Amino acid sequence: MFMPRKYALSTKLISIGVVFLVVALLSIGLTLWVTWQLEGGAAAVNEAGRMRMQSWQMVSVAQSPHTPQAVPALVAQFDASLALLRSGDPARPLFMPIDSVVSERFAAVQQRWRVNRSLWLGPQIPGIGQSVAATTDMVAAVDGLVSAMERQMSRLTAVLNLFQFVMMALAIAGAVIMLYTGYLYVINPLDNLQQGLRSIQTGDFTARVEVDTDDEFGQVAQGFNGMASELQTLYEGLEAQVQSKTQHIEAQRARLATLYEISGFAASAANIDDLSRGFAQRVRATIHADAVAIRWSDDANQRYLMLASHCLPQELLEAERSLLAGACACGNLQADARTRVIPILNHAQEPVRNCARAGFESMVSVPVRLQQRLLGEINLFFRSSVELSAEESDLLDALASHLASGLESLRAAALEREAAIGGERALLASELHDSIAQSLAFLKIQVQLLRNASQKAQTAQVQRALDELDAGIRESIGDVRELLLHFRTRTNTEDIETALQETLQKFKHQSGLRTHFQVTGAGMPLPADVQVQVLHVVQEALSNARKHAQASEVFLEVSKGDAWSLQVRDNGRGFVPDQEPGDRSHVGMQIMRERASRVGATVQIESAPGQGTTVRLTLPARPVSG
Repeated sequence: MFMPRKYALSTKLISIGVVFLVVALLSIGLTLWVTWQLEGGAAAVNEAGRMRMQSWQMVSVAQSPHTPQAVPALVAQFDASLALLRSGDPARPLFMPIDSVVSERFAAVQQRWRVNRSLWLGPQIPGIGQSVAATTDMVAAVDGLVSAMERQMSRLTAVLNLFQFVMMALAIAGAVIMLYTGYLYVINPLDNLQQGLRSIQTGDFTARVEVDTDDEFGQVAQGFNGMASELQTLYEGLEAQVQSKTQHIEAQRARLATLYEISGFAASAANIDDLSRGFAQRVRATIHADAVAIRWSDDANQRYLMLASHCLPQELLEAERSLLAGACACGNLQADARTRVIPILNHAQEPVRNCARAGFESMVSVPVRLQQRLLGEINLFFRSSVELSAEESDLLDALASHLASGLESLRAAALEREAAIGGERALLASELHDSIAQSLAFLKIQVQLLRNASQKAQTAQVQRALDELDAGIRESIGDVRELLLHFRTRTNTEDIETALQETLQKFKHQSGLRTHFQVTGAGMPLPADVQVQVLHVVQEALSNARKHAQASEVFLEVSKGDAWSLQVRDNGRGFVPDQEPGDRSHVGMQIMRERASRVGATVQIESAPGQGTTVRLTLPARPVSG
């Protein structure tokens, strides 16, 4: 019943399924045919029973008063029923069972009807006795036909019951066969594979699955056995591989830890000496060298200076504090030099004899570069031969890069501090020149006038010179206080409002004038360097209002937005700007314009005699200190 094992599992299952499908379809077809026969026979029995009723109806109509067409109509109905039984009606369905006895009984009914038909359609209506006798014979013939059809239907019902029993038996047999087939071809192979997998999971790589078929499960079993064999082979050398990988990972972790440590140290070093000495110590400990030297070249790469060293013999240190390029194996780098190992004892040339006398056998030269520019080198000295792996070479290159970046950062910070100090000195010099120096020059002129007047005994001129000297000294004292105010005021990188308020408060205390401060709008904070220039422009405008405006109120109004605007407004005497080029206020205006130009801003002066003065500072959308 089962397919040979050489066939595929799908072929076996499909073949079994097709067999059961054919058997089921055949059983269903036979059952439907028997059911159809039973339905047609039942309809034929009903029609024959109606013929018996029609026969007695003709007797009843014939023996009672009736119309002439009543009996012929009943005869026509009987003819129609007889014709229906003869031809059948598949649509209902209605037909007599196919049987010889049924055919004989139907022929008897037809023969008897021909006799009765001529009687009922004769010129005279038969009497009651004749009518009853003829009808009795007709009914007996119909009863014989009905009995024959019922016997045939009983046999068909028995056949239908037999088919149903057979189908039930086939369903049970099919279920048993499918279960057995599933166990034989699916469940059992899967169970074998699961047992093999459990063995593999427990570490038994010798487990194998028996292959007894060539179907899909047989191919899977072969693949499982191949996988188990490969796993067994891999597992045998797995421990050594894991150990090797662990050592490799540990070495990488140590290198990363070294890089992090030296990066943190380079970022926190306070000066170049601390950075170079600490770097030398850490590199020696990391590479396990016997001595380390860090050499830095000049701009032309013609001479190498000893920047720092660790554990280097004093004699060698004194001899090689400064080396000409090419005079020794140290400091002999080319533009494309790479990290390399230089043997010392086997080197017959003069440049390595100092190292040989110090007892070193090998030296590792590591070039220090910053953006492809050669800055110096790191020399690692060993008292034995040494070989560098690719990982160690990469580590040394990375450490050299960190050293170059750290030294460059310290140098840039020093230059920035120097530039800041220079800027502060230039700013102080400019402030002194624009205020104190001019006042002193004015006082010098008044002293000379006082001397001349004193020599000539001109009392009025002497008094006038003394008054001028007194006023000049007071103004100089005010200028000094104002300078101190300028240099003590600090800005906030988040908002300049606080510094402006402090400046206005100090101005009020110094001048005694009423002040008003107003801020409108919202905008991004100004950069710190821009805030410094803005604050000095405002201070200069306030200073001019104190010195020259003769005002009673000063207003400071700030409008914040994409482009900031500040204006200092007073209610003083005002002036005509273009008509007073020689006045000292003109110097203050020039100072304000110069400061504004440093951040790309503009200063506008609006004034008229008797109408006060307004100084308006307008900044661009993105001011930057130039």
